[in-house]
Amino acid sequence: MFDAQTTALLRSVLDEVCEAVSRYETSARTHVASMILEAASKGETSADRLKQVGRSALSGASILRN
Repeated sequence: MFDAQTTALLRSVLDEVCEAVSRYETSARTHVASMILEAASKGETSADRLKQVGRSALSGASILRN
């Protein structure tokens, strides 16, 4: 689906956005990853924009957990 360069970018964005999220918070990390992947599948390739999408998703995941 994505080339190696895009896959590396997506992984990097996910790691950066979720750096303060425990690896055991799989629900939050999965939600963030899903939103980043959705944006990328629609053609978004800007690291800054993908980070915004990820941060927004993380905020939403935090609200869902409370």
